[in-house]
Amino acid sequence: MTRETGARKAYTEEFKREAVALITEQGYKIAEAARSLDVGANLLGRWKREFETEAAGTRLGADEREELKQLRKENRLLRMEKEILKKASQYFAKEMK
Repeated sequence: MTRETGARKAYTEEFKREAVALITEQGYKIAEAARSLDVGANLLGRWKREFETEAAGTRLGADEREELKQLRKENRLLRMEKEILKKASQYFAKEMK
């Protein structure tokens, strides 16, 4: 199987988890699992490390990353609204004098 230069295959989260399960649950060596799945051993090892750090709580899961993204967006909006209200209150305070 050949690919054009620069074209990368995208693997689903489910595929990655099942590939890592071959190593962690079924006792395959990384090289054996990588060969059987036609992926690089380095890539499979990286997936394994990522899932281990996620399980240890040092890496955010997909749902946590999405929540963090949403909270940051909401925080930016609230800060902007606060600045608008601050400027408006200053404007009206001058008008009252």
